[in-house]
Amino acid sequence: MSDDTSLTASRRGVLQLLGAAAALASWPGMARAQDAEEPDEASVLRDPDAPVLGNASGDIAIVEWFDYNCPYCRKLDPELQQVVHDDGKVRWVLKEWPILGPVSVTAARMALACKYQDKYAKAHEALIGTSSKLTESRIDELLAEGGIDVDRAKRDLSANGKAIDAMLARNDSQARGLRFRGTPSFIVGKFRVPGVLTMAQFEQVIADARKAKAAN
Repeated sequence: MSDDTSLTASRRGVLQLLGAAAALASWPGMARAQDAEEPDEASVLRDPDAPVLGNASGDIAIVEWFDYNCPYCRKLDPELQQVVHDDGKVRWVLKEWPILGPVSVTAARMALACKYQDKYAKAHEALIGTSSKLTESRIDELLAEGGIDVDRAKRDLSANGKAIDAMLARNDSQARGLRFRGTPSFIVGKFRVPGVLTMAQFEQVIADARKAKAAN
């Protein structure tokens, strides 16, 4: 995977902002020591269990590592959704990375359990869209308000817990292997993008990723 420093010289304005974003990556709940090996491209972009939003056949992938209790992830989500919608050709891969405590783990596990009733997108929207701190009871309330059968989600979690926990373990290992230090962190095409970007910056990095792909 290419580092974000691989962006062209004409994008120096964005690069400076990326550097500033990286400096903000030492938020509470940082990942454990960065001792994992860097993952291969296929495992990051094409994990068959990873939820995908946007255009599943898109020409460029945005891979996001996030935590439902992360205020930066919540703030960014509406703008990122808009970028993905407006572009129309972005494959948005979501990687739950619950590094902000046990309740974050509960939220991630419940969201992934909602895949089994084909309602992951609704679960994600319900949990990432709240402005309040999550608790286990609040998770259930938000999911129910989002149209999720919470009792079924808990049954599915019980039946598929090993697969869900394996998914979370892969997400964690990949994030550490990519030397990410906090949420949110991204891969856009083959560029590593740690931190929060504006809509315009995302659009620019997507454009750069397409140019890099076309040049190969």
